[in-house]
Parts: sequence; structure tokens; C-alpha cells
Amino acid sequence: MTLLKITADGPVTTLTLDRAETMNPLGSPGDGDAFRTACDAINRDMATRCVILTGAGRAFSAGGDIKAMRDKTGTFGGTPPAISDGYRDNIHMMLRALHTIRVPVIAAVNGPAIGLGCDVACLADIRIASEKAKFGVTFLKLGIIPGDGGTWILPRVIGMSRASELFYTGDVIGADQALEWGLVSRVVPHDDLIAEAQAMAQKIAAMPPHSLRQSKMLLRQGSQINYDTALEMAANTQAMMHHTADHAEGVAALIEKRSAEFKGQ
Repeated sequence: MTLLKITADGPVTTLTLDRAETMNPLGSPGDGDAFRTACDAINRDMATRCVILTGAGRAFSAGGDIKAMRDKTGTFGGTPPAISDGYRDNIHMMLRALHTIRVPVIAAVNGPAIGLGCDVACLADIRIASEKAKFGVTFLKLGIIPGDGGTWILPRVIGMSRASELFYTGDVIGADQALEWGLVSRVVPHDDLIAEAQAMAQKIAAMPPHSLRQSKMLLRQGSQINYDTALEMAANTQAMMHHTADHAEGVAALIEKRSAEFKGQ
């Protein structure tokens, strides 16, 4: 069954995990290719300035397909080397594709985001939670380890102590605790979730597209490099931005006390 439903509203593209009847499980054969195709298209399209990632039905994603794990089928079947390759060539492909989207990504978490589903949500730049959202990384309860890069992702979002608590206990936390811990930036009424995400996405999409993409790159790199390198990257990138038409438009709009209209030039 196809994983992603893709819709566009001007400069905003929405990716919906679309297996609502089974709480949007991830990791079926082909999921990596689906994400890579969608994310590559987003990166090539300069008209796309923001992405919303959400789930259909009552869940964001309940994580890996438990029945496939039980039945040893698909990505979770075969010899240990075959399973290892399944992670690399399918699940990890999906995560890498999401991580390399060049425009801001908003996760509109509409319900449970568990295991791999939590990892996927945490790869977004911004997370908005419905009051019905729940988060957990329950791998140990299944007798497996966090195999999706979550041990790299989650500590960067909420810190090592809180990430360790969730991994080692298997606890699932609600939206309010997720907000307190910094896992999400806001909690909104369930029925308002998509409208809130769309409003934020349109505000982001009004920014100059080249500067927007470069700012995301600098933010991502900033957690991996030292301060001197960050300053050098900023200086070189800023020099290019000063020669864009969008920079001239932004300066003129501020002086003329009007809204800027950025065209990606």
C-alpha cells in the first residue's frame, strides 16, 4: 500500500502518512523509495518553500509494522545480514531523505508517534502537537534496539537525560509533557492542528527561498561544527545573499514600510 499522500497548496507541500486503518506503520518494502522520490522532488522545486508532515486518521505513526516483525516478512524477514540491509536500504533511506529536505519541515503530530514514528517526527525542524498526540521510543519493550537513528536524533531534541529516560523505560508521554520537555514547540486543539500548521507554513513560505534554504543548512551544520567554522560558513553564505534581488527587495520594503514580495531571485 502506498505510504505517502502528497498535496500542494502554493509554496507549501503536505506529506501525509496514509495508512490510516493500521495507524500508519512504517518500514514496508518501498517506503524508502517513496520518501526519497518525494523529498528529491521537493528539493528540486524552488517554488516549494515549506513542508508539512502529518498522519492520516488517528495516529501520526505507530512505528514499525509489528505484524511484519511477528511474521518475519518484508524488511524484518530473512537472515540477520538481510535484515541489516533492509534497514539500510529502506528504513534508513526514508530517514535520510527526510533529513536532507532543504526547506523547513513542520511535523503536525495528530496522534501517537511511537518508535520509528517518533524518530520521523523528530527529524522535522518544528513540531506542533495535537492535544491527542503521544510520543514514545518503545524499542526495548519489543526486545530490539533503537535501529532507526533515534539515539542520534532524540538527544539533540530533548537532551541526553530525558532521551535516556524514554529509551530505557519505554514510557509514552502526552502532548503537555512533550511541550514541557521541548519535544514540541506548541500544543493546539486537535481540530485546529492542520490549520495551525498551514498558517505557520505560509508564514515561513513568505520568506526569501534562497535565504530560507541556506538558513536551514546553517542551523543543521551548527550542531556539528565548531564556532569558528560556523562563522566562516555564515560569512561566505551571507556574501552570496547580499547579491540577490530578494535582499534588495527586503531592504526596500523595510525602508518603504511595506510587505516584501520575495521571488527567489
